[in-house]
Amino acid sequence: MYRSGGCQEKMNGRRREMSVIGTIDSVKWLTVYELIMCIINLFVLTVYAVPIKKYYRWFDFLPSAGVLAAIASVLSGDMTLLALIIESLTLLVFLCTIRRLLKPQAWTAPKKKAFRIVRNVICVCGAAPIVFALANAGVLRYNPVSDFSGMSYSKAFVAMNERLSREYPFGEWKNIDWNERRSKYEPIFKRAEKDKDSDMYYKTLREYLFSLRDGHIKIVNDNVYDGNAVFKKEVGGGFGLSTVQLDNGKVLVSLVLENSPAAKSGMKLGAEIVAWDGKTGREAFGRTTWSENNMATDEVKRFNQGRFMVRAPIGKEVQVEFRNWGESEPTRTKLTAYDDQFETLKKTKTKLTQADLDASPIEGKILENGYGYVKIKHFLPNSNDTSPEKSLADLLKMFQDKHVKGLIVDLRNNPGGDDQLAADLAGFFVKEMKHYEYVSYYNRYTGEFELNRNEVVKVKPAKPYFDGTVAILINGRTGSSGEGLPLVLKGIPNVKIVGFTSTAGSFGLISSPIEIKMPEGYVLQFPDGRSLNQNKKVQGDADQTGVGGAVPDIKIPLNEETFKESVMDGQDVELKYAIEAMEK
Repeated sequence: MYRSGGCQEKMNGRRREMSVIGTIDSVKWLTVYELIMCIINLFVLTVYAVPIKKYYRWFDFLPSAGVLAAIASVLSGDMTLLALIIESLTLLVFLCTIRRLLKPQAWTAPKKKAFRIVRNVICVCGAAPIVFALANAGVLRYNPVSDFSGMSYSKAFVAMNERLSREYPFGEWKNIDWNERRSKYEPIFKRAEKDKDSDMYYKTLREYLFSLRDGHIKIVNDNVYDGNAVFKKEVGGGFGLSTVQLDNGKVLVSLVLENSPAAKSGMKLGAEIVAWDGKTGREAFGRTTWSENNMATDEVKRFNQGRFMVRAPIGKEVQVEFRNWGESEPTRTKLTAYDDQFETLKKTKTKLTQADLDASPIEGKILENGYGYVKIKHFLPNSNDTSPEKSLADLLKMFQDKHVKGLIVDLRNNPGGDDQLAADLAGFFVKEMKHYEYVSYYNRYTGEFELNRNEVVKVKPAKPYFDGTVAILINGRTGSSGEGLPLVLKGIPNVKIVGFTSTAGSFGLISSPIEIKMPEGYVLQFPDGRSLNQNKKVQGDADQTGVGGAVPDIKIPLNEETFKESVMDGQDVELKYAIEAMEK
C-alpha cells in the first residue's frame, strides 16, 4: 500500500498481537457470504473428522450451498485476499465431497486407526485457512467500492457525502458537520452540472476533499503534473521563485531559479515580498489555496501556501514589490509567468527515489562533534539484504562502543510505511513494553467503529538498548507511520523532539480503503481506520483546528535569524538546535 505524494499509507505490518478472543471477535469483519462459507466448511470438516452415526442426505448438499455462497460473494464484487482464501477452501471441500453428492452412501469411519488419524489431520489442516482468515479478517476485510460515476455531479456528491458521514474514520474527531458540507457544496455542483463546467466540478471536488483536512485523502488517478488541464491552467506558470512565511508574518523568498524572471529582476534569496499582484505579501500568502495534496495541519498548509502563492496561469503579469535582504529601499517590477514545467514546485517537494527504496532506509555516522547520527528515510519494505532493525542495531552498537555524546535520529521528510517496523525500531529506545496503537474500523453490522482486537501494535524492548540522550528531528513532511516513532517516544526523559513544526498530522490507516468512483473518471480514496492511543482515543491525526501530529518538545522559531542560517547560509538549523538541547 503506497501513497503518491504527501504521506505514505500506514501499512499494518508483519507482526501484530493476536488472541483467541480477538480471532473469534473478528467474525464481525466477515461479509454474510464469507460467514456462510466458514460455517459450512467448519461443519463439514468437523463431521468428517468425527463421523456421525446417522446418515442425513441433506448433509451431502452443504458443500454445494457453500459454492453458491462463493459465487454470490464473487458477484457482489468481493475479490479480497480474505474472500479468495475462504472461496478456495470452499471449492476444495466441494470437490472432495462431490462423490457423496452424486452417489449417496451411509457414513462409515475408516476401519484402520492410521486412516482415521490421517483423515482427522486433513480435516484439521482444512480448518487452518479459516483460522488464518479470521485472525486477519480486520486488515483483509471487504470494503465495497462505491461507483457513482454514472450519476450527475450533484447526485454523486450527495451519495459520497452520505457514505463518508457514516464511514470516514475522523468525522467525529474533526467535528465535521456533514449536513453543512452538503448545504455548502451541493449548489456549486448543481451549477457546474447545469453549465456543463467540468473545471468547476473538479475544483469544487478538490475543495471539498481538502476541507476534510486529511493527508491520506487523495484522487488516486490525478497526476497534477502530467495531464491535469485544470491544474496546468490555474498554476502552470511560475516566476522562478518560492517563498516561506516567518512567524511574524513576513513573506521571504526561499528559492530563486537562475535566469528566471525573478532572478532577472534582481530578486535574491531572503528578499521580502512586500506586495504581490495588488495585495500585500501577507494577504497574497493568506489567500493561496492551491496544493498538490490534502493538508491536515495549518503548518503544512502554510508550507504549501508559500510554494503556490507565486504560481499563476502561464502568461499572467503581476506587479511585485520586494526588498532584498539588507536593503532599505524596495524594488518594484513586473513579472510574467512562464511554463517552467512546475520546476519550483518539484524543487520544493521531497519525494523518494527508486534508489532510496532499493537501498537500506537507515544510514548513520558519528559527527565530528562526537554525536551519533541516524537518518531514517522511510519505513517501507525494501530489497536490501540487511533488515532495517539489524542496520539500526549495528549502528547503535557502534555508537555505544565509541561512547558517543548523544544520538540524533533524523525523521525529516520520512513519508511513513510499515507501522510494525516503526514500532520495532522504537524498541531500541525503551526499557519496557509500550503501547503503539490500537486500531478501529467501521463495522457494517452495527454501523459503529469498533476495535480490531487482533491488530494491537506494541513496542517491545530490543537490544542494544540506547540509554543516552536522544534528539528526534521532525518536520511537516514527516508523515503517517513516520509520525509513529516520535509519538510513541515523546515524554521519555532522555528523548527530545525537535523541529520547526509538528509532523504531518495524518496518522490514520489504509488497510481496506474507502474507494469511490466519481463522474469524469475520478477515483477517490479515503483512510478506513483509526489509530488509537492506550486510552483508545484518536492519536496523531489533526483535529478540526488544524492541530495534530507529533508536537516538538523544542519548537524552533522561524525568524530572520533561523531563516538566514537555514536558507541563505545552508546550515542545518534543526541539527544545531538538537545538539544544543542535548548539551544542556
